[in-house]
Amino acid sequence: MDFTKFKAALGILGKAELGAPMVIIMVLAMLILPLPAFVLDLFFTFNIAFSLIILLVVVYTIKPLEFASFPTVILLATILRLALNVASTRVVLIDGHKGGDAAGKVIEAFGAFVIGGNFAVGLVVFAILIIINFMVVTKGAGRIAEVGARFTLDAMPGKQMAIDADLNAGLLTQDQARERRAEVATEADFYGSMDGASKFVRGDAIAGIIILFVNMIGGLAIGVAQHGLSFAEAGEIYVLLSIGDGLVAQIPSLLLSTASALVVTKVGSSGENIGQQVTTQLFANPKALMVTAAVVGALGIIPGMPNVVFILLALTLAGSGYLIDKKKKDAELVSLDYPQDLLPTSAPEVKELGWDDVMPVDVVGLEVGYRLIPLVDKNQGGQLMVRIKGVRKKLSQELGFLIPSVHIRDNLDLSPTAYRISLMGVTVGEAEIMPEMEMAINPGRVFGTLNGRACKDPAFGLEAVWIEPNQKDYAQTLGYTVVDPGTVVATHLSHLLQSHAHELLGYEEAHKILDNLAKSAPKLVEDLVPKTLPLGVVVKVLQNLLQEQVPIRDMRTIVETLAEFGLRSQDPDILTSAVRSSLGRLIVHEISGMQDELPVITLDGELEQLLHKSLQTAGESGVGIEPGLAEQMHTSLQESVQKMEMEGQTAVLLVSSYIRPWLARFVRHSIPGLHVLAYNEIPADRQIKVVSTVGRRT
Repeated sequence: MDFTKFKAALGILGKAELGAPMVIIMVLAMLILPLPAFVLDLFFTFNIAFSLIILLVVVYTIKPLEFASFPTVILLATILRLALNVASTRVVLIDGHKGGDAAGKVIEAFGAFVIGGNFAVGLVVFAILIIINFMVVTKGAGRIAEVGARFTLDAMPGKQMAIDADLNAGLLTQDQARERRAEVATEADFYGSMDGASKFVRGDAIAGIIILFVNMIGGLAIGVAQHGLSFAEAGEIYVLLSIGDGLVAQIPSLLLSTASALVVTKVGSSGENIGQQVTTQLFANPKALMVTAAVVGALGIIPGMPNVVFILLALTLAGSGYLIDKKKKDAELVSLDYPQDLLPTSAPEVKELGWDDVMPVDVVGLEVGYRLIPLVDKNQGGQLMVRIKGVRKKLSQELGFLIPSVHIRDNLDLSPTAYRISLMGVTVGEAEIMPEMEMAINPGRVFGTLNGRACKDPAFGLEAVWIEPNQKDYAQTLGYTVVDPGTVVATHLSHLLQSHAHELLGYEEAHKILDNLAKSAPKLVEDLVPKTLPLGVVVKVLQNLLQEQVPIRDMRTIVETLAEFGLRSQDPDILTSAVRSSLGRLIVHEISGMQDELPVITLDGELEQLLHKSLQTAGESGVGIEPGLAEQMHTSLQESVQKMEMEGQTAVLLVSSYIRPWLARFVRHSIPGLHVLAYNEIPADRQIKVVSTVGRRT
């Protein structure tokens, strides 16, 4: 005998993959084969325990997606219960005339002990259970599941846009964004499945009613016609057994309906299960307990009322409210963090001032009002510091040098909900945010309005609204991009760091960049600094590139170009133009991606020659340009840029390399969306499409 195959077969039988097929086989067996009373007892007990396990798993689940198989579990539990009904019906109708325990001890216990052997009481209890299950729990849960599925599907585009916004702001990596998108899709599938699964629960409740009456009528007919029992005897046996069977099935059904309702009614994912949410939110306000205690106590002193019960309950509520209030006040006192220099000392020590007392300015600083402290405090669940690290990592990878650390501190001089971003000790941006709300940003096209506090996105100046967190899904269905306060601050910081990247690069950073390059090309770096160019000129060239939004990731190409052209000139502007020409493919790729054709704006030949002569006469400061000409040219460029942006194209102005630096400075702040390129910066494999020509107006 081949024992290897036998062991392999045993191994397969032990695998969890056979769980579902085994349940299906068990259900088929209950539908076809007659089961002994003991096996029925075992299955009924398992059914009750299984439903209770499902309910408790739901109660202790933090997020619905942690129990993503719940709709499938509902289907399996429903089929199992209906198969048990078929098996018990067969036993009741065949052997019910033998006595109350003919269908098993469980059914007999529910028929005799739970309802006291009175079938009238049993019918009333069964009817009440049906009303609770069918009319209240199942109907409400089905409606919530239907609305939840609809809202989740409608909110998918907004959620995807929010993920893309976080990815672009550096708050997420590609893998994290991929996981978030998969989670959004899974969430939509889950709520869609729950909408369908609620129909199983509803149908199960209806089937319970029908099966009860079929058992009663069939049992009376079989008892009287086949077994010669009187109508009263048949009624006493079969009606009690049918009611016991119905109660045994309805209790697990009610547990499963309750579990379904709990899943679809849970709001938010605050890291708390349902029990924790209800406890913390229901008893978070001691005033509610105090007022309730006063009302119950007032009822307790009315003559004729059960005074002891009411007064005891009032004292319990009042005591609970007092303890909760005291606990909150103690927690607030503990959380106060007084600066050490404000604490009184018995003998302050006076020492001489030294250079250590002169504090250097922070390269990048973030000051927050006291209400925003929870955003940066990890102990209070703040995620802003993690997001700022993500911003620094993303910008460092994109720009090509290490972004300095952000020094975060609180500032009592600020408004409680305000923050301030500074570079080299100078404020470059500030705004106010609502820490308990979320910002719904209008990306340009939305399908409705929101109730909330109107504002502007501090990073890009887009129209926005501060809304309550429970409006998030609705706002996303209207097309808004909804972000939390921490994301608002991180995005604003990312935008400012990218805009001022040239100010963050100094001698130390440039030296570190060259040291890293020297590990792979030591001779190249050695020949450049200090043999060909001083470090100061290299720093200035790198700063010029960053100021014009050109990454310095490709340091090998930059250094090779500087080594070549540094022998001819040490002018940083001339060297910057040479480096830009070498980085032309990177520059164009950053603007238009992989498109073969590049739409551009050009200058009229006469206007370009006039600017060339004026710059030769007045120098690159451009002071010799006629003010009227500059204004007309600026207006024409704005009109051309707006036209290209309306067509969904990136605005590019193509000019000669001599006037490009001046024009880039001319439009840098007044027309921020315009990229100024030189002819020699366009790669040979890219086609140019002239969409408009700006000429001199007369």
